[in-house]
Amino acid sequence: QVKLVESGGGLVQPGGSLRLSCTVSGITFSSYVMNWYRQAPGKERELVAGISSASGSTNYAVSVKGRFTISRDNDKNTMYLQMNSLKPEDTAVYYCSVTRLAVLTYWGQGTQVTVSS
Repeated sequence: QVKLVESGGGLVQPGGSLRLSCTVSGITFSSYVMNWYRQAPGKERELVAGISSASGSTNYAVSVKGRFTISRDNDKNTMYLQMNSLKPEDTAVYYCSVTRLAVLTYWGQGTQVTVSS
């Protein structure tokens, strides 16, 4: 079965950094596009960053571009989200997901990121 487990969330002060990790099992990791989403209280889930399966090309939400970096390690079946210069508005539950051919999508359980003084 497919399992995604996020880690690395927590409480950080504005301007601080966190690195989220997502370990994935049960799939051919390199065949999947990987994404990080987040959902803040009272808001819809939004795509934060994505990385392709083949070329490794990335895309980011405008709100995080230049501050966040998505990466993947196919040998470790792990994806990462490096978050720098964090702002209070980055506070949300962050979810990793993997998808293949826009048909199969799997989700992690989410990890809380809170940016506050």
